[in-house]
Amino acid sequence: MTLSSQHSVHATHFVSWFRSAAPYIHSFRTKTFVVAFGGEMVSEDQFVALAQDLNLLNSLGVRLVLVHGARPQIEEELSERGAQIIYSDGMRVTDADALKCVKEAAGTVRVEIEALLSMGLANSPMAGADIRVASGNFVTAKPMGVRNGIDLMHTGEVRKIDVVAIRRRLDVGEIVLLSPLGYSPTGEIFNLTLEDVATATAIALDADKLVFLMEATGITGTQDELLRELTTAEAESILANKTPLSEDAGYFLPAAVRACRHGVARVHMVSRHADGALLQELFTREGIGTMITEDALETLREATIDDVGGILALIEPLEADGILVWRSRERLEMEIERFSLLEYDGVIIGCAALYPFPAENTAELACFAVAPAYRNAGRGETLLDYMQARAAAQGIGRLFVLTTRTAHWFIERGFAEAGVESLPQAKQGLYNYQRRSKVFIKKL
Repeated sequence: MTLSSQHSVHATHFVSWFRSAAPYIHSFRTKTFVVAFGGEMVSEDQFVALAQDLNLLNSLGVRLVLVHGARPQIEEELSERGAQIIYSDGMRVTDADALKCVKEAAGTVRVEIEALLSMGLANSPMAGADIRVASGNFVTAKPMGVRNGIDLMHTGEVRKIDVVAIRRRLDVGEIVLLSPLGYSPTGEIFNLTLEDVATATAIALDADKLVFLMEATGITGTQDELLRELTTAEAESILANKTPLSEDAGYFLPAAVRACRHGVARVHMVSRHADGALLQELFTREGIGTMITEDALETLREATIDDVGGILALIEPLEADGILVWRSRERLEMEIERFSLLEYDGVIIGCAALYPFPAENTAELACFAVAPAYRNAGRGETLLDYMQARAAAQGIGRLFVLTTRTAHWFIERGFAEAGVESLPQAKQGLYNYQRRSKVFIKKL
């Protein structure tokens, strides 16, 4: 391949990706995202790349709240002082010596993050960045007290998030940075967990997204496959069944369920080790990690007049290729009540229409389509089952379909080839002998 052809392929790929990202860019503007990451991102020099991605999100109008951890820095401080490192049920027991280390480590990490977000080197992704970072006593905490007979001392949990103060900072374009520390009305300081601060903040702000950057690629199934989407019910089942999880996933998954149950629209769990993981997760259809939502993203429903534009966008490429018969917008608007839709996260990815012929107790299954990117995953069968159930509910005994390209697909699903004479009389009169579509019939 020549350099010119390589450049052409790269340019085509870039343009295609950029266009596919456009809906997300429009959707994310003015939205609130809470992004949580451990102190490893700073100690292992990964935050420079993350800062560049956060700068991009900020420039696109995303309202960002960052929550950092400091566990490795705290452990290092404790080791240097020769202090004990004590945990109880995964929670640090924070005595007076440990609290000093927590304060020093959290302060150091916060300052380093602020410095990295302030970079503006020429010829770098941060060139021209004008990021302002706001930190402060936004988190009120209370002691966790004695758990299972162990006094956790200065380890606490979130009591309240100062939503008004945070939103005031976000309204003027600042990024808010929260440390894993909380303050009590009596002036005490408490060591908090990263996931508690992030989850409580996302819930209080009614955030659109909560993102956890973690060690693992996400949540995996019994065959070690990445589970790209989970409902809260599915996530709760994983936890109830005590499915083996990585250490941080064991902390983050319950937090994700809690966030979704309390109104956070999406929680994403992605690997901190993948370059650009945040952008890959947010700006691509398939993502790179696991996304948790309250309800399933994929739904079947009846079409409304507002769906005409989405249906046209789906079927026009198939009409141009001769797979579907052309339909005008006016015809779609007139017949919209006959259409059912398969929708994924608000995007129409499949459609089908039902045209009854009551005299023959028959109906035509027409305009059956699934978007190319969503094929070969059982969605066609899902849509077909839905349409068959819809037909049966109307007392229809047979379905027929006319097709030029997908004969075997319908045969494999119980349709049998028939002649034009098997069609209802009214449909026979409309049959296009130039197109020569094959007829397939299925008894319900």
